[in-house]
Order: sequence, then C-alpha cells, then structure tokens
Amino acid sequence: MLKDFSWSGVAAGFVAVLIGFTSSAAIIFQAAAAAGATPAQISSWIGALGLGMGLTCIGLSLRYRKPVVTAWSTPGAALLVTSLAGLPMAQAIGIFMFSGLLVTLCGITGLFERAMNRIPLSIASAMLAGILVRFGMDVFVAMKLEFALVLLMFAVYLIGKRLLPRYAIILVLVVGTLFAWSQGLLQFEAVHMAFAKPEFVMPEFALTSLLGVGIPLFVVTMASQNTPGVAIMRASGYQVPVSPLMTWTGLTTMVLAPFGCFSICLAAITAAICMGKEAHEDPSRRYMASVAAGVFYVVAGIFGATVVALFAAFPKALIMAIAGLALFGTIANGLTVAMADDKQREAALITFLVTASGVSLFGIGTAFWGLVAGGLTMLVFNWRVRPGPVAPASVVAGNQAPVERTASVASNSSSHSTTHGVSK
Repeated sequence: MLKDFSWSGVAAGFVAVLIGFTSSAAIIFQAAAAAGATPAQISSWIGALGLGMGLTCIGLSLRYRKPVVTAWSTPGAALLVTSLAGLPMAQAIGIFMFSGLLVTLCGITGLFERAMNRIPLSIASAMLAGILVRFGMDVFVAMKLEFALVLLMFAVYLIGKRLLPRYAIILVLVVGTLFAWSQGLLQFEAVHMAFAKPEFVMPEFALTSLLGVGIPLFVVTMASQNTPGVAIMRASGYQVPVSPLMTWTGLTTMVLAPFGCFSICLAAITAAICMGKEAHEDPSRRYMASVAAGVFYVVAGIFGATVVALFAAFPKALIMAIAGLALFGTIANGLTVAMADDKQREAALITFLVTASGVSLFGIGTAFWGLVAGGLTMLVFNWRVRPGPVAPASVVAGNQAPVERTASVASNSSSHSTTHGVSK
C-alpha cells in the first residue's frame, strides 16, 4: 500500500467524494423527511451511508487491488422521496433490508454477473462516454455562473496536463479553491462540528410496502447503479468478479439498514474519476484512489451533516468544473474503445446517444436504456448474418492488431464515474 500510495490518487478520491455528496445529498434529506425522520435520524442515515460506502470501498479495493467504488443509489433515493410518504419509519427500514436481501441473492446466485458478461466492451464503453459527456460539457456551462473562476481552472488544467499531467487535477482543485476563497465564494458560515449518532430502528415487514416500494427500489438500484457500475469497470479495463461485489454491497445494506442505510451499490460517475489516468499513470496503482475515497466517506459518515454542510460551502461552478475536467480523459478513452470495432460502431453510437440523451423510463435511468438500445441494434445487425469466408491468419492478425492496440491503450489509460447524479 505504501508503495502504491500517490497524492494524485488521494486527490481523485477526494474529488469523487466531493462530487458524490454535493450532487445528491439533498435528495437523501428529502427521502428521510418523506419517511418522517427526525433530525437525529437524518444524521444517522448520513452516518450509516458514509460508513457503509467507506468500508466497502476500502475493503473491496484492497481485496482485489482494483478501484472498486461504492455509492448510495441516487435514483433509489429519488424513488423513496415519493414512495415513503405515509409509511412508518419501521416499514421503511424493512424495505431497505428487503432490497439489500434481493441484491445479496443476485450475488450468491451469480445471475447478475452472467448477464453482465454478455455486454460487449464497445457497448459498455459507449455507455460510459454517454454517462460522462454531460459532465464534460458542464465545464463550459459553468462559465456562465462564474466565468473567471472556471476559465482559470480550465487554463490551469491545460498547463498542468502539458507540464505535470499526473498532478493536473490537484493543481486545478487547489487553484480553484484559493481563487474562490479570495472572491468570497466559499460559504462556511453554516458549518459546525457535530458527530453523527447512530439511531437504531427495529424493522417492520409489510407485504404491501415490500412489493410496492422494496422491489422497485431493488430494480432501480440494479438497473441505474449496479449495471453501469459494472460496465464502467469493464470499460476501464478492470475485470473484478461481480458476484462478490453484489453479495458484499447487499449484505452491508442489510446490516446498516436499521440505522438508515437504504442502499449501498456500485458507483458509476465517481468510480470513473478513481479509474481514470488522473488518479495514476499506472492502472495497477489506481485502487489507492478508491481506498482514499473510502477513507473520506468514513470521515463524512462520522461527522454526518457537518461534512454535507462543508461540501455545500463550495460554489456550484467549482464543483461542475472539477468534475468535468477530472473526466476528460475517461470520456476520450471511452469513445476511442467504443468506435474501434467497425462491426459494432453503429450499436456503440446508438448506445452513446441514448445514454447521453438523459431519457428515463419507468423510473429506470438512462444508462440502462442505452445498453438496451445498443443491444437491440446489435441484434438487428447480426440477425441471421452468415459468417464470411475465413481469412488467412496473417490477414486476420493484420486487421485485428490496430483495434487490439487501441483497446489496450484505452483500457490502460482509462482504468466511473452518473450524478452520484443519475448514476453516482
């Protein structure tokens, strides 16, 4: 671990947690309020979620020596905002445990992993680029909010990538924060130190709430979080056994549910930050970025709402800019791999466009529908297509080598990132 430690990895982990909390913590508060949570219980929710994400990030990343980043389910939280109204807190806790049990069963049976193994790399990479492209564009959208701040950060990024590429994001974060402080854009007035106190709630299981809320929470979590989370790992060149990840995240959810942990799942957007080149030039050492993210998550859980207020003190334009700049390389590499195979280029393009469109149907996020659209396109193009004559080995090698080199380079350099967003 000491050999693999890097400050660029620490910076990537901090940026991932910063973006995760600032992008969707407010939705967590709304979900807790919908369940009738008291201020103490809301603090317990944040503490349980931070602890769950932190321990799974650290434990799984060290176990596999690969960047495994977990998150809460932002789409799941949005679902709970509208679904928990009128339900007692005890039934809400029962719903969380039930959803965690279903995720655990997916891991134990291996059904989810077998399904994910059928997704081609080009489709997964196109979905990755589609999820992240909005964050790249937000760098320039943010200039409308704070032109001088974002322009300075963009300039520092370009100079840093030219002279010190490994530390470019660190420089952007430091310079951006100092400039925001000098301009009075950091709002620390509402920040006060307070520890999160766990508050246990005995679960209550009601068939109507389990079917009406528990199953939709499970489906949304798997489709909008775990599916793109696995695809991003694969697109970034990391082959981690999926079933144990599902088992451990599901079990963690079940154990911490009585304290307000409604879902621990795989991250997408924040994962891409820890798997990108900015975390470290060497893909085998990027797991330290997710370990660092885990440490920051644990700290955030310990201090609960205090950390949420601290992260909220950063100006929105700075958050948008740092997120987009940190993902530039990952977006480029995702598009490179997606378009490398001529036979799958059309399907990859449609996957990218559907995912980037932001379309959401039946409460399931855009990443899932991007994969569905790409898969259907491949099915149409490959339906009853007879294989052509077998080419000589030398010709095959000559045709395939450039694609393999491109995919290899992309995998090494890009080794997700949603919103927490659509897919945190």
